[in-house]
Amino acid sequence: MRPKSPRLAVRAVIVEDGRLLLVNAWHTDKSDLMCAPGGGVEVGASLTANLAREVHEETGLTIEVGAPCLVNEYHDAPSQFHQVEVFFRCTVVPGTLRPEVWHDSEAVVTERRWLTAQEMAQVPHKPDSLGAVAFGNPGVSYDPLEPLMR
Repeated sequence: MRPKSPRLAVRAVIVEDGRLLLVNAWHTDKSDLMCAPGGGVEVGASLTANLAREVHEETGLTIEVGAPCLVNEYHDAPSQFHQVEVFFRCTVVPGTLRPEVWHDSEAVVTERRWLTAQEMAQVPHKPDSLGAVAFGNPGVSYDPLEPLMR
């Protein structure tokens, strides 16, 4: 039996006024885990186009996608789920409306929060290096395979 191929995903690192935008990772009470907005890529669209679409769906925000800043991969051994994520530094397009109420078209994201580095330290999130990348490391980072936390 052939093993499953890794899923490819893209995520946005959006920092404004010393705060990073995070969204809930699960749409149920499964976990209070937070992550950067984004998701799986669709075939035939660029990584950046996929990311702009995902962020708009999940937050209602229109973004400009910048340079990659992190490659992360994680797995859930029992389900054989393996995901490779490419994170990009992004900015919200000036003049973008910031709806207080929005609805993720796929009903996955139900919460979005802007957190400082200190606040992030108190909130379960993945990947582990996200805060360092968002608030410190200006280069490109790589997180090796880590288990998925629930």
